[in-house]
Amino acid sequence: MKSFVFLLALTAGQMITMQTKEVVHLKTGYNGIEKEFGGKLLELINAPPVINLPNVAPKSDDLGNQWSIDIKNMGPNRSTVAGPGRFNAPINVGQTIHIYSNGSLYKLRR
Repeated sequence: MKSFVFLLALTAGQMITMQTKEVVHLKTGYNGIEKEFGGKLLELINAPPVINLPNVAPKSDDLGNQWSIDIKNMGPNRSTVAGPGRFNAPINVGQTIHIYSNGSLYKLRR
């Protein structure tokens, strides 16, 4: 039984570390999310209070998929993702949000 639990824990740990999305970060001193971040995981570390989405909502990412981004706030403070059309998505420390675009506006997927 102990061997089974150990094997299960080892397998679960490996699955967690296998990320399918490329991890990106904001440029130092910059608070804008780049269009090229589409399809990727943006990790926020010491992020500014407000992070801005691209002014024009992209329709697709570099691979031709619907434009979306996962944003994970690593801390130490809360941030807000802002975009055109009064789009606002607060993101707490430790939280990950998923934002997607249809080419004309942004939506938050929970």
